[in-house]
Amino acid sequence: MQQLPFPIIDPHIHQWDPYNTPHAAAFAVKLFGKYPKLLDKMVRLLKPKDVIETIGLTEHLTAPYLPANYNKDLGHYEVEQIVHVEASWHDQKGTGVVDETRFVAGLSFDQHNIQLGDIVATADPRQKNFKQLIQLHREASPKFRGIRKMAAVHPDKGIHAWVYSSQIADVTALAKAFPDTPIVLDHLGTPAGLFGKVGKATGKTEQDRAQIFSSWQDQLAELSECRNVSTKMSGLFMPVLGHDFHQQKRLATKQELLERAAPLIQHTLDCFGSERLMFASNFPMDSVSSSLMNIIDAFSDIVQDYDENALKPVFYENAKAFYKL
Repeated sequence: MQQLPFPIIDPHIHQWDPYNTPHAAAFAVKLFGKYPKLLDKMVRLLKPKDVIETIGLTEHLTAPYLPANYNKDLGHYEVEQIVHVEASWHDQKGTGVVDETRFVAGLSFDQHNIQLGDIVATADPRQKNFKQLIQLHREASPKFRGIRKMAAVHPDKGIHAWVYSSQIADVTALAKAFPDTPIVLDHLGTPAGLFGKVGKATGKTEQDRAQIFSSWQDQLAELSECRNVSTKMSGLFMPVLGHDFHQQKRLATKQELLERAAPLIQHTLDCFGSERLMFASNFPMDSVSSSLMNIIDAFSDIVQDYDENALKPVFYENAKAFYKL
């Protein structure tokens, strides 16, 4: 599909400016920002190997990603509203994380005919000042909607990120314990290593990858029985899934996106239906593997082939309802 007959709501993008905000690469970009090759080498020296393997390249993290960059990536597609999801703001002391909410609330989305719909900020529920942080986020912006706190653990110690397919059972237990709380599973649960080796040995053989897919299918189906859980069709082309397009120094074609993503999206639609699945770009994180226009093209084709009546719920209505936009 080359165009959608309605604007998209994108409920998962990241915004940052390593030159002016607390950021993992802030020190490196201030020293070497004018020298891209040297900057890349420095980031790779400073960051653990598992982190680098997860993100694939460093250029999209060391450069600012702001409304103008996102708008350019959209091409001919129209986005009505976006949701910013916390982007590892590095001032974690005291009430420092609230500054990310203030930063995002002040960005110029309106200059690009895009609305900032909501902000998903961060706060650690284990901290004594957790309730204070939530209140301060609310005071910082009426767009504040909730929090995300990374809680990733993978059996392969060479893998780094968030909730993986090996942790979906934990999300199921959480959803059953709090059945009245809306929960969204990011990135379909990220089956790390599904398309190739990552970490120390995950996804190393075809048999390993088949087992990852089968286990993911079972875990996702069980989770879908919890009616308070939705999931995002996003993040499917991060290198942590085993993609190697960035190593080939090229972007995936639309056909390659279709071939790899279709089994994941079709199974999710079987489980969650069209009313609890929402498209999200996860940009710029997936930009190492493909363009945003190709991703929207491919994913919308997959959804339309499954059920043409699912397009608007998946690309607009479900996100609007879940985030109360």
